[in-house]
Amino acid sequence: MFSKACSYALRACLYLAVHASESSKIGVKSLAAELNVPVHFLGKILQDLARQGLISSVKGPQGGFFLSAKNLDQPLARVVVSVDGPAVFTSCVLGFDECGSANPCSLHNQVFAYREGLKRQMEESTIGEMAARVKRKGGKI
Repeated sequence: MFSKACSYALRACLYLAVHASESSKIGVKSLAAELNVPVHFLGKILQDLARQGLISSVKGPQGGFFLSAKNLDQPLARVVVSVDGPAVFTSCVLGFDECGSANPCSLHNQVFAYREGLKRQMEESTIGEMAARVKRKGGKI
């Protein structure tokens, strides 16, 4: 459902929330290695997330990425929408332009309930809350 970029963004946010802090920032190369994702692609994603206030960054030799208290309080849905756009929660799963309640595709009804539940969960769960769940499960992203 989510693009590869969105998946990387979510994983990066959660990893940073669990493993980084203002006093212990993580560089893009280390983060890319930990998540096993392309470093340049991840770098662009992280820059976009920082510009949108979803993660924090500091430049320089002691720089890197981390999440502030304000970042941790952001809903997961903001990360998804910032990367994939709002249509990710509303567009037709089969790609039809005219799909909707009045003119559903063959999968509309099955996907609608799932997507609405996922959207609600992501709107109601913050990055910090999801990171706490990850920590309880051993911190593995």
